[in-house]
Amino acid sequence: MSNSFRNFFGNRYYILFAAIFAIPVWQATESYLGTININDDETVATGLTIGFFAGIFCGRYFTQYWLDKGYKPSMRLIIALSLLLTGCVSWLFFHTDFPLHGRNAINFLLYLLPFLLSSLLLGIVVKLVRAITQGQLREARISAEQHKGELQLLQSQLSPHFLFNTLNNLYGLSLTQHEKLPPLLLRLSDLLRYSVYEAGESFVPLQNEIDYLNNYIEFEKIRMGSRLQLETDIQPPADTQVRIAPMLLIVFVENAFKHAGNTTARQVYIRIELVTEKNVIGFRIINSFEINRETSAIKSKHSGLGLANVQKRLDLLYPAEHIFYQTQENNLYTVSLQLKAK
Repeated sequence: MSNSFRNFFGNRYYILFAAIFAIPVWQATESYLGTININDDETVATGLTIGFFAGIFCGRYFTQYWLDKGYKPSMRLIIALSLLLTGCVSWLFFHTDFPLHGRNAINFLLYLLPFLLSSLLLGIVVKLVRAITQGQLREARISAEQHKGELQLLQSQLSPHFLFNTLNNLYGLSLTQHEKLPPLLLRLSDLLRYSVYEAGESFVPLQNEIDYLNNYIEFEKIRMGSRLQLETDIQPPADTQVRIAPMLLIVFVENAFKHAGNTTARQVYIRIELVTEKNVIGFRIINSFEINRETSAIKSKHSGLGLANVQKRLDLLYPAEHIFYQTQENNLYTVSLQLKAK
């Protein structure tokens, strides 16, 4: 199919559709011409039918020409043209039922002009709607690819961030409580296995994430020992098909242990709650904290990486499907998160 032929007629299926719909158009036109006593009405109806579909393809062709010149279609234009098209079609039905008596030539003219104009408008409107739809789909695909790339980048940052913090903790223990290192290293291998092989997925079973959290909690219990006062209410989901973004909750748990541990208090308090009800995942974590020079010195430009990461992931994966807030009161820091289960 040559370029000029394709530019005018478009896809070859358009010609097939035109041939099919030409039959009812010809029948309607021939019936009208018979009512106003036009001689050789079948031949005239054939000519009008050809002109009708030629008008559609002309409207399509000229619209494509405007689009190629950089014209940007708008919904206002489409609405205006659609109203004009509706008016033409309505006039055709009205005039068919109430023609002027004894004025065959005028009747034919009053039918011919809106008939051909409606075909031209139909071609223009269909092409404009298709152009806008294709543009929206193209923008959606570009946006999805951008979000996918950003999400992959964010997820790729999780494992190094977690490993960096964990190695810092192990280094401190190696200087003071080296006897704790063997069990901690065993736990660490399980944690890293999950973060490496599961974090690349967009969503994982919630039970897998719960197992990962419990593993990390056991890791911290060994590290912090009797200093830790821990309360947990982590309920497994009744539906095993419930899914969640991987390593989404671990950031909050890790921060709670880190900031609770970076205090001078003999006892640190942490409470973790997780429940799934009516397709909603509810998570809350509370930890004690202490604002002093020591904790301020610990903070660096990288300390908020995990939290900033998870907030961006929430916006990408759960747009308008999550509620997240943080509160700070009486030396207790609370993070609450509600997610729509996937």
